[in-house]
Amino acid sequence: MNKVMLIGNVGADPQVKYLDQGVCVAQVRLATTERGYTLQNGTQVPDRTEWHTCIFWRKQAEVVEKFVRKGDRLYVEGKLQSRDWTDRQGISRKTVEIMVDNMEMLSPKPSGQGSSATSSPQLSPQQETPAAVSPSENNDVYPF
Repeated sequence: MNKVMLIGNVGADPQVKYLDQGVCVAQVRLATTERGYTLQNGTQVPDRTEWHTCIFWRKQAEVVEKFVRKGDRLYVEGKLQSRDWTDRQGISRKTVEIMVDNMEMLSPKPSGQGSSATSSPQLSPQQETPAAVSPSENNDVYPF
């Protein structure tokens, strides 16, 4: 089983692109932090932050484009996917990304934005994930 669940903070505004035929794809960098602690002998272990690249497709990406901003807290579920590419200097690179299936916004919205803070957009787009366009198959199709 390939399943990832994360709760973290958005590190920068989402990068959003529209592909052929209007397919929207968004990339979000999400920071998760394990809190530090003190051992019995007094040794302090500091906080540890990990950065994750999360990829959203279609309607979910459009929601991300409209509502997600730097500093927001998100819950995401998805699967890990690795991808290889060659950078501009001709060096082979590899990355691991989270292909998001489900997202929930955890940050309360400012009071001036209409609906109540408890109603956050939730999407579980099993039908919204790209079937015909796989980022690992063709890097020309994958804009990030």
